[in-house]
Amino acid sequence: MSLPVFAHLTSRALIGVRGADWRPFLQNLLSNDMETLPEGEIRAALLLTPQGKFLFDMFVTPHTDEEGGEGALLDVQAQQREALVGRLKLYRLRSKIEIEPMEGSVFASWGGEGAPGEGWMTDPRLPALGWRGYGLAGEVDTDEDAYDALRLGLGVPDPGKDCVPDQTFPLEADFDLLNAIDFHKGCYVGQETTSRMKRRSAVKTRMVPIAFDGPAPPPGTPVETAAGLRAGEVLSGREGRALALLKLDRAAGGRLSVRDRPVHLDIPAWWPPETLPSAAESGSD
Repeated sequence: MSLPVFAHLTSRALIGVRGADWRPFLQNLLSNDMETLPEGEIRAALLLTPQGKFLFDMFVTPHTDEEGGEGALLDVQAQQREALVGRLKLYRLRSKIEIEPMEGSVFASWGGEGAPGEGWMTDPRLPALGWRGYGLAGEVDTDEDAYDALRLGLGVPDPGKDCVPDQTFPLEADFDLLNAIDFHKGCYVGQETTSRMKRRSAVKTRMVPIAFDGPAPPPGTPVETAAGLRAGEVLSGREGRALALLKLDRAAGGRLSVRDRPVHLDIPAWWPPETLPSAAESGSD
């Protein structure tokens, strides 16, 4: 029986949203459904621009404080926490809530046969990403670099590395495939553009895993087709593997290269078959 490993995710931090109106407040802002989020679970969500572009990613879980007050805990990018608190306060208006940074650490665990203990919650994006916990870690026996290798091996974008605020569309970053967007809920900030792209199948560019020999090319390095056309650019990566933001029709059309080095698509098993043209579904080059 394999044992789980534990990592402290130092790139993540916590925000508390407390008060009786926390659910309708977040429901009107975020890309996922907060009204149906049960206690003991987390849900991935986004705060977008009114034009439907990425601003902030987060995980949300209901949270009761020591005095019995209801609210939610937001697991966010540490470097964006102050900016997100400020943005949420702009939307607060007359809502009966308090928004403030929270003390506490974010931990991830993976590799075991089941949840490592009480209070750990399954990562809502992919079960293979393991569990997340807040102040619940066992003995930390690995680091965030190992967690980064796990998510990259699964082909999951890291919003802190792969998304550009106010530029990236959420469907380009595969958030629709990773359970961060509810297309059946009511209105939220950026909902119109996001729903229209999904409804019209207008997602022509996506973050796609690529494989190659040797070290990862620097982020921003062009990916080209055999005809010399630009198919996209490299994002985060490590030895032998990276994510790339690619035009799907060009990526599926044949051989790809990065600075004359061959690369090939490595499509994750969790992608629906219709996401890419058939020539790319098997990851062939």
